[in-house]
Amino acid sequence: MLSLVSSKNRQPISDQSDTAKVVDEYALLKRIIKGDTSAFEVFYKIYYTKLFRFIVRMTNQPESVEELIQETLLVVWQKPESFNHTSKISTWVFGIAYNKALKLISKNARRSNDVNVDDLIDTIGDHASNPAKNLESTDWLRCALATLQPDQRAVIELTYYHGLPYQEIAKILNCPENTVKTRMFHARKKLQIFAETQEN
Repeated sequence: MLSLVSSKNRQPISDQSDTAKVVDEYALLKRIIKGDTSAFEVFYKIYYTKLFRFIVRMTNQPESVEELIQETLLVVWQKPESFNHTSKISTWVFGIAYNKALKLISKNARRSNDVNVDDLIDTIGDHASNPAKNLESTDWLRCALATLQPDQRAVIELTYYHGLPYQEIAKILNCPENTVKTRMFHARKKLQIFAETQEN
């Protein structure tokens, strides 16, 4: 993907390896608009892990995560001017990723991500009679999130793992803020039911 722009447009970035330091994403985006591949490399490093976590939890399809990250960041590379400055850059990037993830979910038409709580209980079984299964279900969160609809998973992920406020999440999901609150309410309710079934 980085070979899309010739190296003559590259501008040096001091200490590229240290992406943990605070980086002015707006300045990076301006440089990306000008075709600066080194700015895009830094941008890529900043967002790769965040997008990986978000997409894998959103889709529950690890085999597709890399492709969706590439598609998301390709939009940033090819259309950086489409950022309209009405939100944070992260909101724009997560919005692109969210739409790509929804397309994948509907394209595959595999609703295995949206497990019925009753089906999940049957699948997990009785932990008291099988301690090995109890150890297998230590990834409780993954199983719990699998009980949620994709839009509810997105709200949980963006709130708890990325620390975004409801207003930003509403922009990412392209819905009213009250819809985000409703999705959070229903997600919490489902997670509570899931937790109660795990205790029994």
